[in-house]
Amino acid sequence: MKKSYEELKNHAATVWNELQNSKKPRISVGLGTCGAAAGANDVVDAIKKKLAELKIDAVITRVGCIGLCCIEPIVSIGKPGKPDVYYGDLTPEKAALLIEDFLTKDNPHPEMAAGKIGEGDVAGIPSLWDHPMLKGQVRIVLRNSGLIDPENIEHYIARGGYAGAVRALKMKPEEIIQEVKDSGLRGRGGAGFSTGTKWELCRKAVGSPKYIICNADEGDPGAFMNRALLESDPQQVIEGMIIGGYAIGANQGYVYCRAEKAGAIKRLEVALKQAVDFGLIGKDILGSGFDFNLEIRKGAGAFVCGEETALMASIEGGRGMPRSRPPFPAVSGLWGKPTNINNVESWANISAIFLHTGAWYAGYGTDKSKGTKTFALAGKIKRTGLIEIPLGMPIKDVIFGIGGGILE
Repeated sequence: MKKSYEELKNHAATVWNELQNSKKPRISVGLGTCGAAAGANDVVDAIKKKLAELKIDAVITRVGCIGLCCIEPIVSIGKPGKPDVYYGDLTPEKAALLIEDFLTKDNPHPEMAAGKIGEGDVAGIPSLWDHPMLKGQVRIVLRNSGLIDPENIEHYIARGGYAGAVRALKMKPEEIIQEVKDSGLRGRGGAGFSTGTKWELCRKAVGSPKYIICNADEGDPGAFMNRALLESDPQQVIEGMIIGGYAIGANQGYVYCRAEKAGAIKRLEVALKQAVDFGLIGKDILGSGFDFNLEIRKGAGAFVCGEETALMASIEGGRGMPRSRPPFPAVSGLWGKPTNINNVESWANISAIFLHTGAWYAGYGTDKSKGTKTFALAGKIKRTGLIEIPLGMPIKDVIFGIGGGILE
């Protein structure tokens, strides 16, 4: 028997509150690709070994990337009734030391801490949000990144997840499209075309069935925004696609992601299964009468398949080759049917827009470019990682403020 959203939300809130108010020590480990590459799995093993040695029962949560890739591996430790203290550049030896000294000797080693999240004081350690790389950011699509277990749908629901879908499924499709227009959201894949207008064209197109696609191919050198989003908070993309499918009149969606992004695909597969189990994908979603199915299609890594018509050819089982336009995908796309394609970040923004409002989202950014944008800071810069800032921020503030400046 399907549960109502209120029942799902109430149970999720209980799960989340039990974690936050646990009588056991809380430990979270960043296990996005950046954390794993920096040795986070060895750090987890060392933490578990030390906890067993000290006979301490703790709650260990594997989270995604909070964006501070330059100081991975990142671990947070929280004692009951105290905020979580975050530590970076950890080795197995440092992690074991922190577990013993913090949990048994009440020594949080402030000199090693990056900051804390939560109410209360721990040896005068400042808020992590005052870290120079995080300060000045506006986190909308990154609102849950590094804070929730991306493989636990209840963490997402407890923090407002799927409330936007509940709201949207009570609206008329035309009202949804108008709200997207009001938000000023433009495509985050690079072209910057009005998302609301794009949806409107597809809704009005003649033909059935209609399809929606999430372009998660992302093959640009040094770019890892979409991968990190899927690894850290995949449910927001699924939620955005449910809203988009309902607005356009599509009952089938696809996420196209290159197979080499194994971490992102694994998280997305787990998230999709949980969404199905919770009645959020499939028949009669949330009692709305709307049916929507979603599938993951893996690409072989051809750079050209980041282009939407080549991507569709790949989904169809053909060679990934771009074709001339018109006709545009909104008129003749996947298997010759009306199709809407947006990238990962665009879909993630939709969930936030309907959690709040289009007017709320339009309050960020500039007159012509509303909202925020994620960027991957990579290369010869002091603080590398994933950031989210309001559109319109000067590049100088990004490189020398958030990024700390150029090396040497």
